[in-house]
Amino acid sequence: MNPALDHLPDMAVFARVVEAGSFSAAARQLGLTPSAVSRQVARLEAALRVRLLERTTRKLRPTDTGAAVYQRCQALVGAAREVWALSDAQQSAPAGLVRMSVPKAVGRQLVHPLVPAFLQRYPQVDVQLLITDRTVDLLEEPIDLALRVTDAPPPGLAGRPLAVLEHRVCASPGYLAERGTPAQPQDLAQHACIALGEDERDRHWRFERPGEAATVPVRGRYTANHSEVRLEAALAGLGIASLPGFAARAAIARGDLVPVLPDWRHVTHYSGTAWLLYPSQRHLPAKLRVWIDHLAQGFAGVA
Repeated sequence: MNPALDHLPDMAVFARVVEAGSFSAAARQLGLTPSAVSRQVARLEAALRVRLLERTTRKLRPTDTGAAVYQRCQALVGAAREVWALSDAQQSAPAGLVRMSVPKAVGRQLVHPLVPAFLQRYPQVDVQLLITDRTVDLLEEPIDLALRVTDAPPPGLAGRPLAVLEHRVCASPGYLAERGTPAQPQDLAQHACIALGEDERDRHWRFERPGEAATVPVRGRYTANHSEVRLEAALAGLGIASLPGFAARAAIARGDLVPVLPDWRHVTHYSGTAWLLYPSQRHLPAKLRVWIDHLAQGFAGVA
């Protein structure tokens, strides 16, 4: 018999320890004693001949090798849950409340428009949106899902990538006719720029294209930490605005805004992949699976 199969329970326990942050917390979740959990992790370490965990003053954390092993153990546990979910999908119709956290701009402009069609299609499912830019703790708060722009799900969370969210630099035709159109990123220093304004990074706009990168300090008389407000300011001719692509798309299509420096990619700390996240150890009921599928379909083609 493959020795790896003998250690499947140990792998599942190890994944739970990493997610819980301690033997005692994992033991409570699994209905075991801390010593039993510790023995199973020790058995896995002995079989693999590597150290998987190291202690800090407050909690356990995986070693570099342990982190790699955790990712694979997490995938095994996820696959096992999907097997059980197959029977649930055949036995239960989607019903109940879906609670989801979503950033303000994405929630208002991308998620909210998708809700009416979902509610009509699934009359037994209710939706509650928590629209906030605060990072919600899915392991502690009564929230089922969170939409977050991140490189990858953090430890303890699984998820589904929905779309890559890019930022664009745009201005009204009237503003550009009066002030001129920047030909290179450095030209922005001579323009009124409408930035987010939440921290110093928002006043240094970064641009990239193959073989080149540029970071330009910008200034302007108006900053606003809401994309719709910056959009309206740009439409009013107040300057060149940094906007999420999805916020500027309709105005660009109408000709009310013009992309500035279209050959450059505008890189911000708010750009990246929009992930729909949920606790990796949580079984996904039918109501969450259909909501996730609905969002994925609605986000197709978003940029």
